[in-house]
Amino acid sequence: MQLTTDLIKLNNLQLAGKVVSDELLLGLHASRRSGSGTEFEQYRHYQPGDDPKRIDWKLFARTDKHLVRESATESNLQVRFLLDLSGSMNYREDGVSRLNYARILLASLAYLGYRQNDQLSLYALQNGALQTLVPAGKQAFQRILFALQKAEAAGQWPPGQARFPEFQQKQRELLILVSDLLQVNNEWLELIKTVASPRREIVIFQVLGEQETDFKLSGFYRVKDLETGREMEVQAESVREGFRQAISEYFKTLEDDLRLPHVQLIRVKLSDPIAGVLKDFLSRRRA
Repeated sequence: MQLTTDLIKLNNLQLAGKVVSDELLLGLHASRRSGSGTEFEQYRHYQPGDDPKRIDWKLFARTDKHLVRESATESNLQVRFLLDLSGSMNYREDGVSRLNYARILLASLAYLGYRQNDQLSLYALQNGALQTLVPAGKQAFQRILFALQKAEAAGQWPPGQARFPEFQQKQRELLILVSDLLQVNNEWLELIKTVASPRREIVIFQVLGEQETDFKLSGFYRVKDLETGREMEVQAESVREGFRQAISEYFKTLEDDLRLPHVQLIRVKLSDPIAGVLKDFLSRRRA
């Protein structure tokens, strides 16, 4: 599996997304969504998982290459990517920031969607508002990569229930949210309940650091709230057990509250290889 730090060093979301996606497709023995329709589109190299009957054997006799004759089939799936851009997304551990992890995760999913002709769009949540970064349409994939590269996290998500008329469509769709889901009250939970719908599958990737879940620090630290800027000094040993108990209770409550129809919560750590995370996710969907 590719290490996340290596992918970040590439400093190229398209390449990083392709690396992860190609690794996924090899592991799952999957090929792009394409059909044997009547309208021929292109040739491509045979990949593990392709039906050998689709190889153009006459062309093989001339070129000695296993090429698949392919025709595209348009996907009816609308995929909306939703990125948390509150200040806590700037949290980092071992050189990996939550925002960079989220960028590569979404770029990889966008690359997979692009390969199967899904309708892609990208939104951001920041300062209590929904921002449309890339609407569905032509060249959405490239525009999503550009918007992800330029995205910056800052501010906080204020309490209060938000309304998003953009998500009131009747078309069946997949909504993928990437966030830490760290909240003061129930702002993230209320947001998810607001957009939940029988025609909308919601997948939430909750991205957390090792210290946010296990808290193995020792000694004195000055900690800073990345959303409000507030700072305080703590002695790690004196707060460790209380922190672990509080975060464990929060995770349990969140899991219980999100046992909603068509809602899936996936908790990952910044140290988890992105290809492995997505492989598990896609394997469960296929099952």
